[in-house]
Amino acid sequence: MSAQKTTWRDWVAVTALGVGCFTIVTTELAPIGLLSNIGSDFGVPTSQAGLIVTLYAWIAVAAALFSAVVLSRMPRRPLLVALMLILALSSGVAAMAETFPALMGARVIGALAHGAFWAMIGTIGAQIVPPHRVGLATSIIFGGVSAASVLGVPLANLIGTLDGWRAAFTAVAALSFGVAAVCFTTLPKLPGVEGVGVAAMGRVLSNPRFLGIFAATALVVTSHFMAFTYIEPYLAAQSDITPSVIAPLLLAFGGAGLAANVVTGSLIDCWLKSVLVVALCLASAVLWLLSTMSDVMGLWGTTLMLILWGGAIAAVLVGFQTWILKEAGDDALPASAIYVAIFNAAIGLGAVLGAIVLSMSGLDEIFLIAAVATVLGTATIALISGPAGVPASAE
Repeated sequence: MSAQKTTWRDWVAVTALGVGCFTIVTTELAPIGLLSNIGSDFGVPTSQAGLIVTLYAWIAVAAALFSAVVLSRMPRRPLLVALMLILALSSGVAAMAETFPALMGARVIGALAHGAFWAMIGTIGAQIVPPHRVGLATSIIFGGVSAASVLGVPLANLIGTLDGWRAAFTAVAALSFGVAAVCFTTLPKLPGVEGVGVAAMGRVLSNPRFLGIFAATALVVTSHFMAFTYIEPYLAAQSDITPSVIAPLLLAFGGAGLAANVVTGSLIDCWLKSVLVVALCLASAVLWLLSTMSDVMGLWGTTLMLILWGGAIAAVLVGFQTWILKEAGDDALPASAIYVAIFNAAIGLGAVLGAIVLSMSGLDEIFLIAAVATVLGTATIALISGPAGVPASAE
């Protein structure tokens, strides 16, 4: 975009994309707050029910890479609208599933659209706003990801508690359809771009700075979802926490994430690495405390930990994506596609590792291992110099 200022229409479009991100990630993560109910309904253990998160995430990996190569030339508005309608169909079918395999099949449909949507969405903000506003636009768009990661799950849990897990999937289907309508009416006409080739992927994967960011992303996202996938069973196991307060606790987690996203948006263009390192240190400390002090923390201590965790992870998710876009330049699409693939693969891996640890040990151990992995991710980021385009004095 050549203009150095944006209009209100541009920011409405950016906000619509943020709502779209909220919807797709809520679709992916909604089962996290419903695992106990889903497992009970179909007669499967919680660890097996968690696989509906894993399968979805891993299929989204393949869809993201496929779309970057094959679908990138398509005009953005009709493509994104079509993908949101497929997501609506997926959640609607999931709400009516009578068997666990049928539920898994419905999730596969959604995962295909999810990966394609997310691979495309990473570069659209940069097409709408000038370079010096890309950080803010990315914060708004991927604020939807953060909001869904921290707010979509508690909302799904609340709906599931009040009216069953099928009602939660029905609500997600309705939201997906609504977002499709909003995107159709608000998104500007944006052309596709040249498809991503092997050479572009190779340039990104041969860049040691990208490799460092990707490695940190894999460690942090795996550790986060290793713990967060099983947050509802973890809270339910605490003697001071009754089932009726789980949804409010998760909402506190989500509210902190939304607040942190606002703060992050105002800081990230100049202080990106500093924001990331502080947020990662906070997240690792919280995971360690949840693993070692669950017996003595009580309701209020657990509430505080969830607020700190929600705020920290929201800043981390926006920070990683913004750093990728600032580094990528003309390779924004392949870099974003690889990032999305790694992100979703890490979600699935985290859920699987959590299930393995849960079957062999317990919930506290899941959080302890997640804390260690987050520390390793923090160390990886600390070793990389500040992002391109960020003043050295700010980092």
